[in-house]
Amino acid sequence: MSLSGRWQPLSLVLLLGMGMASGSINCPSGCSCRYLEVNCTGQQLQEFPAAIPLDTRQLILAANNVSYLPVVELSFLADLVYLDCQKNLLGDDLDFTFVGVAKLIYLDLSFNNLTQVTFSTFSQLLSLMVLKISDNPNLVAIEKDAFANNTWLRHLDVSRTGLTFLDTSTVRDLPNLRFLGLSDNLWHCNCSFLDFITWMTESNVHFPDADNITCYTPEALRALKMPAAEVQLHFSCLTHLHKQDYIFLCFIGFCIFFAGTVAAWLAGVCAVIYEVHTSKGEEDEEED
Repeated sequence: MSLSGRWQPLSLVLLLGMGMASGSINCPSGCSCRYLEVNCTGQQLQEFPAAIPLDTRQLILAANNVSYLPVVELSFLADLVYLDCQKNLLGDDLDFTFVGVAKLIYLDLSFNNLTQVTFSTFSQLLSLMVLKISDNPNLVAIEKDAFANNTWLRHLDVSRTGLTFLDTSTVRDLPNLRFLGLSDNLWHCNCSFLDFITWMTESNVHFPDADNITCYTPEALRALKMPAAEVQLHFSCLTHLHKQDYIFLCFIGFCIFFAGTVAAWLAGVCAVIYEVHTSKGEEDEEED
């Protein structure tokens, strides 16, 4: 056997190995695969694609009709760091969906049908740095501790959703947060929201499209930008008193005045009694 003949099997093995590493084997139908990347953009997929290479680092499922992310299949992609699921039909309950992709750094769930974000939604994504959940019109609630485990989060976008309130601690306790999208939401600017607005004006976080971060309710503050809303709320919530407040203060003042008068009267009576008792004692001593 010639030397070239001996090396033919080895060459074949090397070629196969390179093919597997490049993702050309077991590429999902209709998707394009490159080294560590699977791109299924705009393929009208109804379900999560099958036969995704297990070493995939970047998975793009944008512009499809996927309504469910299977936990088991997703957990097989343990090395996944980039997941783009924008413009799909994901919604309702995503709790514990991402438990098997703990290395995820980038997650885009914008333009879907999310309704809420709880602590269990992203709690396993300890390395997450970019989270986009904007353009989810049915997203009406984000729990106070929803991002408690996502301490590396730098970029968070919740623009154009159905949110009316966001607890200050939800974002204030993210030490690495640098970018926060809040525009075109239905913010309810009442006294409970004043703490969040104050945090916005004092923090070093960048708020893109800040001109569109405005109050939606109440009617008196509609379309008012946050700095102006803060001034109004400071006046109405911290300094302005209603009629019942004045009545309460008058009642408290009267009680204090009455209590002081009674105390002074009792002190006077006690002083008189003491004086009488002392004088009587001195007279008895003189007689003796």
